[in-house]
Amino acid sequence: MNSVYENGFSENYQVQQSYFPLRRGGRLTLFQDAHITDGSLPKIKIDEGISYEHGKCWEENCRAMIEARDFIYILGWSVYHKVVLVREPASQLYDDESLMLGDLLKKKSEQGVRVLMLIWKDKTSFNKFFGKSKGLMKSHDKETHKFFKDSTVRCMLAPRFTNSTFRNFKEQVCLNNSVTWCVIVDTQGDANNRKLTAFLGGLDLCGGRYDTPEHRLYRDRDTVFKDDFHNPSTVHHGPREPWHDLHCRLEGPAAHDVLTNFKQRWRKACEWAETRILINRMLGWEKHMLDIDQIPWITSPSTTFPTEDDPSLWVSNEDDPQTWHTQVFRSIDSGSLKGFPEDADAAYRDNLVFDKNLVIDRSIEIAYIQAIRSAQRFIYIENQYFIGSSYAWPSDQDAGANNLVPIEIALKIASKIRARERFTVYIVIPMWPEGRTDSMSVEQILYWQRQTMKMMYRVVAQELQFSQIEDAHPTDYLNFYWLGTREEFQENEAGPSTLASSSSPSHKKVDRFMIYVHSKGMIVDDEYVMIGSANINQRSLAGSRDTEIAIGSYQPHYILNKRKDHPCGQVYGYRMSLWAEHIGAIKSCFKAPEGLDCVRCINDIAERNWRRYTTDEFTRLQGHIIKYPVDIDLNGQVNPLPGFEDFPDVDGLIGGTRSGKLPRQLTT
Repeated sequence: MNSVYENGFSENYQVQQSYFPLRRGGRLTLFQDAHITDGSLPKIKIDEGISYEHGKCWEENCRAMIEARDFIYILGWSVYHKVVLVREPASQLYDDESLMLGDLLKKKSEQGVRVLMLIWKDKTSFNKFFGKSKGLMKSHDKETHKFFKDSTVRCMLAPRFTNSTFRNFKEQVCLNNSVTWCVIVDTQGDANNRKLTAFLGGLDLCGGRYDTPEHRLYRDRDTVFKDDFHNPSTVHHGPREPWHDLHCRLEGPAAHDVLTNFKQRWRKACEWAETRILINRMLGWEKHMLDIDQIPWITSPSTTFPTEDDPSLWVSNEDDPQTWHTQVFRSIDSGSLKGFPEDADAAYRDNLVFDKNLVIDRSIEIAYIQAIRSAQRFIYIENQYFIGSSYAWPSDQDAGANNLVPIEIALKIASKIRARERFTVYIVIPMWPEGRTDSMSVEQILYWQRQTMKMMYRVVAQELQFSQIEDAHPTDYLNFYWLGTREEFQENEAGPSTLASSSSPSHKKVDRFMIYVHSKGMIVDDEYVMIGSANINQRSLAGSRDTEIAIGSYQPHYILNKRKDHPCGQVYGYRMSLWAEHIGAIKSCFKAPEGLDCVRCINDIAERNWRRYTTDEFTRLQGHIIKYPVDIDLNGQVNPLPGFEDFPDVDGLIGGTRSGKLPRQLTT
């Protein structure tokens, strides 16, 4: 057996099959939700006698943009110029805290800061004299582009197509997105020098994303959430759809790899079509990208270290217990960037895949697989989707969702069962994908997701039977959860609204709703963390479909093989902070997540929350974690919960249905 998989993570752990190498001497700040109000989460003690710091994502992102002196680069699926980043600040950041993102960027550009924005172009959105449309994805691309049109901010819309031929134009648009999200700015470094700082993860700078661990439904609708209502399942007055996400701030050598990704994407966008090449050359769009090597006060890589770490970029020393090792991963192909080699041998040397004249970077899936195989005690995942390994499904094996992540998790659990070792996997997903639950796309995604669950539980149950583990159940090893909330109405609050439903004759009043899990992250053994924009599905992991970015990171001083006890560094603090938000408490058994006491404790709370959520009488939940509404038997069979084939309050089968009308590439 490979020693990496047998012995877990090491001080020099890295993914060899990656375009970007491991970078040392970095600093990483981990975020949950767009904002955390002071005192809303408990203090969490980590090693070295310090407390874990709960970061304020949008506030820190806004501060970085305010303090930028040379450049602000933004790459995103959706960027809305009207979004307000700072809403509940602990201290005043600037004079006008109601300032919208677009106004802030214009202001910085007028101060001489180079502001470049590369936003995914929804080809179905338009705003012309004969009419207008927000587009299928409602990403505000045309609105934001128009807002910056006559300013010094350079905002470019870039479409994303594959080389395949689809049946119609809408399929072309929906099947391929540019989902990558990051902000790169110059920030204060040592002495008078400037350094690179990158923000990346799942949080788009657009409407509906601002939230806190309280996940309010109706409270503060007219203040904190004013003009920022988002819920595709309800009428426009509420409840709002709470939003949960993971994000991070990256400093040090790996931030330069994030900048390289932006450069490659920007240069490709500047030459997308022949007619645009001439226009862009006339306007000098490609030249708008600053050459930081020529700016003496910005620390930049030395040519002496072309592929290895350049110590001049380090923001922490290797003997500092709080230092980080980080590697940048991507799902992308040569159709979306400029800079990949053009022949197969060169592509192979750069750890890329050469397929039919298309060069592909699929290192995110490779990183997931290696981290799962390296896991020794537990895996914790939050993701917007969980679909894959269709070749092992009980049916629909030809669905094309061939990524290995689900089967690798199931086989990892099976290997630990056979070795008589405790191992637990916790997976948090939304109750349903964003959108109307009775739509064909949502129903088909739910169907694929159920097939994935069936495959995984079958593998676990078969291994329990083969290894003759007594008094064991598949849910002692593998569990799926979702997040939800209930909110009691005060006299000064508007009453509960009705849910929009196309088929229900009587709309129900609601004081409950799911919290939409938009996260794309994984924590392994409290040692290794992955965060990015990639979902666990074929669209995000194939490399030739949606474009994605992610990081894998760890603290070399908090590795089990080095410490010989449970590591309690920043990754541990992050997981405990997330669990404090979701579970509403911190219990002693949480320190050993692989333990049977821990998994059964969480399952008890999640099952009790399901009963509290589904009762008609208002009952407050403990935290937000809820058992995903399926019944798992000893044989690993996945069945509907008795009496709950349909979602509460909205139309649609929890198990979904397979559609013969939608292309499978759209929903896998």
